[in-house]
Amino acid sequence: MIELTVNAAGLARSRFAVSPLHEVVATLLPWGLQPVPDADPWVTRARRVLRRARLPLLSELALDGPGYVPDFLNPYPSGPSPTVEEELERVRCTPPERVLSELEALRVGRPCNGLASSELPEGVRRAMARGGAHVARQAAEEMRRYWELAFAPHWEAAKAVLDAEVGRCAGVLTGYGAAKLFNSLHPDIEWAEGTLRVESRLRIALPVPMVVVVPSVVMPRPGVAVDPTRDEDRPPMLIYPVRDKAISRVIAPVVPSTEVAQLLGPTRAGLLAALTQPASTAQLAARHFLSPATVSYHLGVLHRAGLVTRTRAGRSVLYRRTPEGTRLTRNR
Repeated sequence: MIELTVNAAGLARSRFAVSPLHEVVATLLPWGLQPVPDADPWVTRARRVLRRARLPLLSELALDGPGYVPDFLNPYPSGPSPTVEEELERVRCTPPERVLSELEALRVGRPCNGLASSELPEGVRRAMARGGAHVARQAAEEMRRYWELAFAPHWEAAKAVLDAEVGRCAGVLTGYGAAKLFNSLHPDIEWAEGTLRVESRLRIALPVPMVVVVPSVVMPRPGVAVDPTRDEDRPPMLIYPVRDKAISRVIAPVVPSTEVAQLLGPTRAGLLAALTQPASTAQLAARHFLSPATVSYHLGVLHRAGLVTRTRAGRSVLYRRTPEGTRLTRNR
């Protein structure tokens, strides 16, 4: 159980934030490897991207069981809706000593809080030998690539869902007050008599100056990000899942049916299904782990069949589904 004691002033300072980088880091936790049954398909795909995209530092820090992902990968939201570029820059500029202290916390654990120690992987040790600043830069670059491959195509829809959730919470706060708001977030979150209680295998009880509340479409259950180094007086982040069948319909990429795959071939069917938003050959090649030449060939076939159009945007050529292509992907 995690218990956070917040006084009236702290409750007044508490706020919501929508964090793109938090969604990235959430897939490094065990449920990114084995998502809950109703998880969105792109969450499941994210771990496949992580394994295949040559992201050595993130791959070694990703968990397949209980443990701790260093908090510098998930910076404290500076505002209600930071951009991914702003958050990546904060990762890159993390003080070197903080990076190393958090990795040390990963190694030695925090037994008093129920956090077990963990052997540092060889790649992490090699990166640490080059200094905390090097680790921060490498992490930021790998997270950028991970974001571009696994999250960027879905973020607009995901953010719309999260923004709507923040709007819902604002209505509850206005109409019923803060206690009702916190008790409406999730069954495993309870507010009573000045204490916020979150079900957890960790054992933490501490007073906090405020709480930053972060809704998530990735997390299957609530969690609290608490600085294990205690080097800074950073308020904890309370993360909770936004789960609704409508969300999966909005965010989940269109997967071609068996019939469409048989008609077009699996590669062409997959590329056509992926064009929920305009994309270039290079973007599709990176997301599908294909060569640009292969993608270009298959897009050419789809273009000649009248299933996609292409328009120039600066130096890139963007492909879009035609109405015929969209109807074909929906007839499943």
